[in-house]
Amino acid sequence: MRLKDKVALITGGANGIGLATAERFAQEGAKLVLWDVSDKGSEVAAHLNKSGHEAIFRKVSVTDEQEVQTAVKEARDHFGRIDILINNAGITRDRTLLKMSKQEWDDVIGVNLTGVFNCTSAVAPVMKEQNYGRIVSASSNVAIRGNYGQTNYVATKSAIIGMTKVWAMELGRFGITANCIAPGFIHTAMTDLMPEEVRKQTIPQIPLGKWGYPADIANGYLYLASDEASFVSGICLTIDGGAAR
Repeated sequence: MRLKDKVALITGGANGIGLATAERFAQEGAKLVLWDVSDKGSEVAAHLNKSGHEAIFRKVSVTDEQEVQTAVKEARDHFGRIDILINNAGITRDRTLLKMSKQEWDDVIGVNLTGVFNCTSAVAPVMKEQNYGRIVSASSNVAIRGNYGQTNYVATKSAIIGMTKVWAMELGRFGITANCIAPGFIHTAMTDLMPEEVRKQTIPQIPLGKWGYPADIANGYLYLASDEASFVSGICLTIDGGAAR
């Protein structure tokens, strides 16, 4: 198993890509720390434990620095270490620039950018002490190509790429790699709410002619979190069917 006995902390682990990642990591032998603002995370952890895996859940808002610090301490106290951090939690508040409110800007910046900073700042010292760590964060292919009506979201996902490159430079000497993934159009509960006509209009943008699934992103997280990627750091792996340009 590729993650046998590794402890993986996954934010946004109760739904969608985070849930698929938790299930994939469990299959590969990881012990899981799941964070989410949804209470569904407790059901996910219970199901994984019933299936013979090890998982704990805590309701955490990644925007709350003190809450994050406390939850990291609890996770370390429980498992003794944290080997992998998957910064997966994220939200959208789409609006064109001329209509976007300051609150919509602040909400997305708070979760998608400050939240990633909070989690990584709290976990990195643990990884430094271990002289081992894998940090993988969620960017997006819109960070590369832009997207109408997503000034706030694109700003955060572009910043993730930049922060990842900085962390690769700063943390590499402590045995820590830092990478990110840029998903394209993925079938999730959130995207399933999009009008069917809008979804159809995206297909011509994708050379492979289809949307991806959460498991496609989970597999990317798995590679970058595994020792197979021990010499990979500072990259953004685009998983979007060839759509980024």
